[in-house]
Amino acid sequence: MAFVRVCALSELSEDTPKRVEIDGTPVSLVQTGGEVFAIYDICSHANVSLSEGEVEDCQIECWLHGSAFDLRTGKPSGLPATRPVPVYPVKIEGDDVLVSVTQES
Repeated sequence: MAFVRVCALSELSEDTPKRVEIDGTPVSLVQTGGEVFAIYDICSHANVSLSEGEVEDCQIECWLHGSAFDLRTGKPSGLPATRPVPVYPVKIEGDDVLVSVTQES
C-alpha cells in the first residue's frame, strides 16, 4: 500500500470534513473522537460531495438527501443510499496525515 501525505493533522478540525484529492480520487478526511478517517467523497446515491455534509456519531451525512455513511466502514445507515462508499487506510506520522487509496494486489 502506498501512503501519500495529504495534509497536516493541525489542518483538521474536530467533526469538520476536509476534501482532498489523491491521484484523481476525491477523499473526505474527518477527525472525530480522536481518530482520523478517510472516505470516498462522493455519495453513492447522488453525485455530490460528502465533505459538504455534517459529521455526528462517526457518520458523515450527505447534505442533499440525508444519507449517512459510517466513517469506519463506508456503509450507509439509512435510505436513500443503499450502496457503501470506499474507506481508505490512514496513518498519522508526527503532524502528517497519510492516506492510501491504492488497492493491494
